[in-house]
Amino acid sequence: MQCALFGSGDPSFDAGLRGIRRVTLSEGAWFEHQPSWLDGHQRVFQQLVQSIDWQSQRRMMYEREVDVPRLLARAPSEGPLAELLRAVAGTLGSRYGRPFPNISLAYYRDGKDSVAFHGDKLGRLVDDAIVATLSVGEPRRFLLKPNLEGRPGSASASSSLSFDLGWGDLFVMGGTCQRTWQHAIPKRAHADPRISIMFRPAVPES
Repeated sequence: MQCALFGSGDPSFDAGLRGIRRVTLSEGAWFEHQPSWLDGHQRVFQQLVQSIDWQSQRRMMYEREVDVPRLLARAPSEGPLAELLRAVAGTLGSRYGRPFPNISLAYYRDGKDSVAFHGDKLGRLVDDAIVATLSVGEPRRFLLKPNLEGRPGSASASSSLSFDLGWGDLFVMGGTCQRTWQHAIPKRAHADPRISIMFRPAVPES
């Protein structure tokens, strides 16, 4: 019902972010979440699927090269979709006090596509690493858990948080979240397609 009401119309969003909610995590990490922030999310999803030059990448794992289990792309630079995403980036910039010029896309085609637990590399470069994700298409399970590596006695895996992100949801991680916590999109027996639109600030040259 939510998808039918808000998914197929013209894309729009609340630039005031009046429904966003912040949750403080451990060790200086936090996240903010606003469900169904983007109206017209299904139209945006369909246009991205049809118009973007999606790329399959490979990486080294356990001394052999394997396919990355999702498709990747840069955001469009021209047209209505580009204007929409720049408007979203501008809204994020106003809220968090920095520009978000780097916009990338990840296409999870089905339940076989996934990403393992990790922290964004931006977290190793800046103290307050803010990464925002706008999810379009069908919801997928998103997990967030403390990074226990090298920290015996810290929070256990039972502290994991779980969200189903899609249908125009906005999810923003900030503070130390990319270093002290990890996030993942696990494989599922069945999942419908979803695209993550990720907004990152510029990395300081130093």
